[in-house]
Amino acid sequence: MGASTITTPPFGVYTPLVTFFHENETIDIEATKAHALRMAEGGVAGLVIQGSNGEAPHLLHEERQVLVRTIRRALQAKGFPNMKLIVGCGAASVKETLLYLSEAKAAGGDFGLVLPPAYWAAAMGVPVIEKFFLDVAAESELPFLIYNFPGVTSGIDISSDSIIRLAKTNPKIVGVKLTCGNVGKLQRISSALPKESFAAFAGKSDFFLPALIAGSSGVIAALANVAPKVHNEVIRLYTSNNLQAAIELQNQLSNADWAITKLGVAGVKGSVVNYFGYGTSRSRRPLGSTAIEKFTTEIATDVETIVKLEKEL
Repeated sequence: MGASTITTPPFGVYTPLVTFFHENETIDIEATKAHALRMAEGGVAGLVIQGSNGEAPHLLHEERQVLVRTIRRALQAKGFPNMKLIVGCGAASVKETLLYLSEAKAAGGDFGLVLPPAYWAAAMGVPVIEKFFLDVAAESELPFLIYNFPGVTSGIDISSDSIIRLAKTNPKIVGVKLTCGNVGKLQRISSALPKESFAAFAGKSDFFLPALIAGSSGVIAALANVAPKVHNEVIRLYTSNNLQAAIELQNQLSNADWAITKLGVAGVKGSVVNYFGYGTSRSRRPLGSTAIEKFTTEIATDVETIVKLEKEL
């Protein structure tokens, strides 16, 4: 894979797709496939499969491959052959990360998404983490994005200095998802690296518009599972210089994102079940499920505001 043939994920909204399960915790392939198609019809630029919202740590290798393969085929059959698929491939070792990347490519993935190793967090200093990503990039069969999410990596927070160094060292490192919420970090990265070779994405809806202003390539956001069209509307308003309307819509997104965060991954699924009528809120243990009763008035009001907008667009 030569540097001239490597592409970056295109600008836009990406949904970190939830994985639906039956009550017996087997994967509900049909509901997950239907969900992927609703996202495509909602105008997203791509899907992130088996990321944090997809419950990657709970999926077996074979299940991961089946999900990617099934979603790719469903998208092709419904007229979305060019939809980009970013596949979660993080693991504690270089060896298993490379295996995930190889399996993702074989199943139809376009890019990988790789967390830093975090099992022995105390040993994961800056040189160790940077060498991990460079070792992966040296042998990876797929270009990949760095996934910076301190909440799931024992607090490891990769600096803009490290990300910029890594991107300049190996062209297979094509982007980053910043779920850390640090707009300053995104600004530094986007100003230092050309968008043609590196895509820096906001990792949450609640700072989507500030991230666009800072040079983001778009957003990879859990709330897009509920309202992909609303996220695209933020882009439309921003790019048409209607900043005041974009700010007002961002206010609503931020409130809904905070509300749904209080319920976790199962809350995202519960919102889809409650407002769009498919899937279940079941997650694999030890995660639970979120019943409609847990949607307090405050949470329901903020989420329903976004759902109403979504259905109007």
